[in-house]
Amino acid sequence: MWQLQDQTASQSLLHIGLLTSGGDAPGMNAAIRAVTRTAIQAGIRVTGILHGYIGLLEREWQTLDTASVGNIIQRGGTVLKTGRSEAFRTAEGRALAARHCRELGLDALVIIGGDGSLTGAHLLAEEHGIRVIGLPGTIDNDIWGSDDTIGFDTAVNTALEAIDRIRDTADALERLFLVEVMGRTSGFIAVQVALAGGAEEVITAERPFQAQTLIDKLDLARGRGKRSSIVVVAEGPRPGYSYDVAAQLEQAGHAAKVCVLGHIQRGGRPTGHDRVLASMLGEQAVRSLLAGADRVMLGVDQNRVVAIPLQQLACQRKVLDPRYIDMVATLAG
Repeated sequence: MWQLQDQTASQSLLHIGLLTSGGDAPGMNAAIRAVTRTAIQAGIRVTGILHGYIGLLEREWQTLDTASVGNIIQRGGTVLKTGRSEAFRTAEGRALAARHCRELGLDALVIIGGDGSLTGAHLLAEEHGIRVIGLPGTIDNDIWGSDDTIGFDTAVNTALEAIDRIRDTADALERLFLVEVMGRTSGFIAVQVALAGGAEEVITAERPFQAQTLIDKLDLARGRGKRSSIVVVAEGPRPGYSYDVAAQLEQAGHAAKVCVLGHIQRGGRPTGHDRVLASMLGEQAVRSLLAGADRVMLGVDQNRVVAIPLQQLACQRKVLDPRYIDMVATLAG
């Protein structure tokens, strides 16, 4: 379990808003439930804003109560829906969002989302003085300052289940399979899946792909009598990148089957880990607001709950340790 922050309530809150933004992540519903029920027990009214920042701009919201967040902890997706708002990226859009926050009479806004959503929260706070607190909700686990994010564990396990099944077919047909997972600029999913799935190689954005290097490894494995292989590929700049890799391998005599897992990694029941992480962070978000927190994201670092200033998230990038990429190749033998 995580070491919680020592917090003493020093402020009174009457009304908070809650939204999920960007890509959905398993565990968001657990966070919604935790924020809502903790706030209500503290005498705070909760308004759920639908479709992320889109709903804040278009006045799409509803009152949340204890019953309305019942029986959702086990569900994937988000009952508040989500989306990406181009209008909110503009100064005019954020000004309108701030007016609507004041129209609702919100004392604070809790935002669950990835780095783009939390950057938006930072700008809303800096430009208009809206009190905000963020929670890291993204399957990519690419938010600086936090070791873990809501949805990452579920996405890894979903991809891993698929790879275990693909390996059966790869072995039966003696084939090379390229399994593409999500991760445009971040290889955290790919590396963790590759390690847990016993993949022969992993391709991520953190290390430029060298076709000849992979071909040499496959040739060496074939020379040892190995007839089936799994290579995990992070999607890179666009989904379907694996087909480009397959084309290069085929020219060298290695026919590869491609499986693009795509959005299947976003859906499904959250794991117990993600449910507990989301519940804990949601509860701590309300406690932090009552203790005076503002313009921070709550995350976990070395098994402790930490508050990271939103301003730091906008200028820092979480970096994958390249030694994990090397580890995949080492353990493949």
